[in-house]
Amino acid sequence: MRRILVSWIGRTDLRAPGEQEVVGTGPIAQALEAKPFDDVVLVSDFDERTVAPYLKWLRGRTKARIDVRFEKLSGPTEFGEIHGAAVRAVEHALREGGRDNSLAFHLSPGTPAMAAVWILLGKTRFPAELIESSKERGVRTASVPFDISADFIPDLLREQDERLRKASAAEPPPAPEFDDIIHRSRVMARLIERARRVAVRNVPVLIEGESGTGKEMLARSIHRASPRRERPFVPVNCGAIPAELVESELFGHEKGAFTDAKQARRGYFEEADGGTLFLDELGELPANAQVKLLRVIQEGEIVRLGSTKPVKVDVRIVAATNRTLTDEIVAGRFREDLFYRLAVAVLKVPPLRDRAGDLGFLLERLLEQVNREAAQEPGYKQKSLSAGARNLLMAHTWPGNVREVLNTLRRAAIWSDGTSISSEDAREAILPAAGARRHDVLDRPLGAGFKLPALLGEVARHYLERAVDEARGNKTKAAELVGLPSYQTLTNWLAKYEVKS
Repeated sequence: MRRILVSWIGRTDLRAPGEQEVVGTGPIAQALEAKPFDDVVLVSDFDERTVAPYLKWLRGRTKARIDVRFEKLSGPTEFGEIHGAAVRAVEHALREGGRDNSLAFHLSPGTPAMAAVWILLGKTRFPAELIESSKERGVRTASVPFDISADFIPDLLREQDERLRKASAAEPPPAPEFDDIIHRSRVMARLIERARRVAVRNVPVLIEGESGTGKEMLARSIHRASPRRERPFVPVNCGAIPAELVESELFGHEKGAFTDAKQARRGYFEEADGGTLFLDELGELPANAQVKLLRVIQEGEIVRLGSTKPVKVDVRIVAATNRTLTDEIVAGRFREDLFYRLAVAVLKVPPLRDRAGDLGFLLERLLEQVNREAAQEPGYKQKSLSAGARNLLMAHTWPGNVREVLNTLRRAAIWSDGTSISSEDAREAILPAAGARRHDVLDRPLGAGFKLPALLGEVARHYLERAVDEARGNKTKAAELVGLPSYQTLTNWLAKYEVKS
């Protein structure tokens, strides 16, 4: 594995060859003396003539390969320019250093803005060791928790990084209609990217996900980003309609169609004509309603209960379910032909436990929502989370996903007397999990084809794929995430369980 140091060249570095008694050897040379680096990629806002004497002096002090990239900045705090230059330097270092490498970013040379960019990149896009050095204290690893770096580095940096990523990947333009979906994780970013792609297409969408993951919010965002945005969005909870009223509710009825039909009524399909019909909890539809829904999708027309006259409707269906419909098909509870009619585009909303890095951000943004909701209540005080409360909430498993987080914060805000939610307030606001639910991997029946090696392989593949994903392909970081001793061991596991890296 090649160890790569990436750093800006600072003024103290340039002074080192002629003023070593005053400034020492400078941060970069000091780091090269203290740590064994194979490659050094330096970024300079100074011109080549100014830097040349320093480079000659530095190359005489180290065996590491030194590469210099000259980037002209319009100002020392131009975050966008600094960020672009830093990303180009790191990508160059990774190309030149080969696949197996270990990055380190030097925070000391350059301006505070440059250090802020290194922190952001080292904690997100390019996992790296962050080092700092001084003449008095030597070289040491800088401890910067992710939440601190994410909270205090200006949002402009994240936006610039995202614009560069999307431009390089030729992704669809951002849609503000999805801004309400709070996230930082890569898995949610990919989901929203796919939702944006399908939003502009006139095809059915099936959204799968556990209860509380925000399926209806995603459906509404798809509608708002679609050409149908000016037409109605009609949400229907299929599980809340009594079986005997499903046909009437969906397709409408004529006066006298049944005992209580005292006047004609339009159904949900007609209400959504020209727009989007959101069928939530689709798996709850009874079998006879599934048959009639299939016919409506095929023919593009409905027939009201008590009538024989078909009515043309132009409706885009977005359906959602917390069940696995393929399992429901095998069990005979859902029609296979209806599934394939609706599953033209399938979006899987991940549970909160699989959204690495999202929980802390969600707590902040949802508490802001709670404060806005209660702002007009008599005597209400704006709330913040104490450190103890935040730690307690961060450690919770959240089986109810985002909905549970929001409702817990609402309760905690009510229990709290002051402006700070204490750990005791948070603890009392958390509801006990129903039956202390365990993941189904621990509850599968023995016998009947149960194979322990296959199950262990399933678990290993799940966590290996997550680790590689979260580490952006950096095997050393991925090995640390799953507790393996080295990247070589991780490589062996990836090969054994056929996980692509």
